[in-house]
Amino acid sequence: MKVVTAEEMREIDRRTIGVYGIPGAVLMERAGLAVATRVQELYSPRKVVVLAGSGNNGGDGLVAGRELFNRGWHVRVFMLAKEARLSPDCLAQFRIARKMGLPVEFRTRIESRDLHSAVVIDAILGTGLNKPVKPPISDIIRILNNSPVPVVSVDIPSGISSDNGRVMGEAVMADATVTFGLPKIGHYLHPGAGHSGRLFIEDIGFPREFTSSEKLLSSVLERQDAGHLVPDRPADSHKGNFGHVLLIAGSYGKPGAALMAAKACLRAGAGLVTIGVPESMAETFESRVTEEMVLPLPDHGTGMLSSDAVAEITSFINERADVLAIGPGIGVSEETRSLISRLVLVSTVPMVIDADGLNSLSGQSDILKKAKSPLILTPHPGEMARLLGVETHVVTEDPVSISREFTARTGAYLVLKGAPSIVAAPEGNLFINTTGNPGMATGGAGDVLTGMISGLLGQEMNPLDASLLGVYLHGLAGDIAASEKGMHSLIAGDIIGAIPAAFLALGQSDEETRPS
Repeated sequence: MKVVTAEEMREIDRRTIGVYGIPGAVLMERAGLAVATRVQELYSPRKVVVLAGSGNNGGDGLVAGRELFNRGWHVRVFMLAKEARLSPDCLAQFRIARKMGLPVEFRTRIESRDLHSAVVIDAILGTGLNKPVKPPISDIIRILNNSPVPVVSVDIPSGISSDNGRVMGEAVMADATVTFGLPKIGHYLHPGAGHSGRLFIEDIGFPREFTSSEKLLSSVLERQDAGHLVPDRPADSHKGNFGHVLLIAGSYGKPGAALMAAKACLRAGAGLVTIGVPESMAETFESRVTEEMVLPLPDHGTGMLSSDAVAEITSFINERADVLAIGPGIGVSEETRSLISRLVLVSTVPMVIDADGLNSLSGQSDILKKAKSPLILTPHPGEMARLLGVETHVVTEDPVSISREFTARTGAYLVLKGAPSIVAAPEGNLFINTTGNPGMATGGAGDVLTGMISGLLGQEMNPLDASLLGVYLHGLAGDIAASEKGMHSLIAGDIIGAIPAAFLALGQSDEETRPS
């Protein structure tokens, strides 16, 4: 499903009115009706307070209040702007409401007792917010958030940026949000996702050609999307059909990252996995692997890979490997920095770079555009910040723009891990994942994802599809593991153990997986 910025939604709205001649008042009526219907489905106190701003969001709230009033609800409307400042459509709805006898008051402040025992419809600010919320609106939002009443937001919680989910000074904490046409990016990125509550996406009549347009480059990654990506396993298959992954990983004190990534790679369906490890640690790895193979690589006895390993790695991938994954647990040194940068330039197979592989590229991201083969980078926000030479908050405050700009500049595919994870392609397409949970914030979870994406890439999947399916399955496996073990006790090994169940879940219908 497509997901949009505020400007993209405004353009859909403008074109719906201008090209098809559907009046804005009609869209407002349908939006308000959708909100009223959801409020009635969700709550039963039959008392509602509408907090309405001066724009079209306020007009939607007035329609919702009028609809509930007609259905016998006790309704009060507080207009939080002067009548002279109401938008034309909002003013029209205000006049209709007044003629119908709807109690409407103009207010510059509210108190908790005004909201007592009511459902509150937040129609204060819409999707077009582009500056911090200031008093008196910020004061009203603060009072609302401190009141023990359910809140349903119209389109997006007031004070949340539609484009990046940021809190613009002060933001409503909603129990549910009813949005129209398409969801907004701010519904899925934190903190906006946490403020939105249950999200309901309502069709109010926007033409399909606008809401499904290829010009809209952002999407949410959902189950049906991932299910279509699962590669086939023909009856006459053998292990050579599903790729040989060379995983360069591990160093002294960090063998676990390599072992987890390798096991996840196999669980994702790779036919063969070889772990390239520092030669002084080869015996340690050989005593712990079963299905995987081990390739000792030069380390000068330090337990950390030497740049001299380039020749052996290059020879191996030219003769045997289909995918090169590098980074989990390799450490960072001048040797690893040289190793990674040289491999980027010479590898003839797709590469997945994670963890210390990314840290070894800090300050060298321009080299990525010189790669011979496709690259998939899987940083968390801190690693992404080091790649770009910026503070971490720059990444977390606007991950969509950061991801899109980075892939366009480097030509690499990007999996920006987080809550939620984002997948971006050089062509401009961007996807927001919908699986995963806080229990996955544990050491080794990223190594598991590296292994999964690498394993899928080896099965002749293109880099974008391998990234999308890997991210979705990784989160789904985490959700399955959390349902069995709880989020507090979740460890990376639990995610690996749930990968088979995640594959099975994707192969089942919604009816088969719906809880009884």
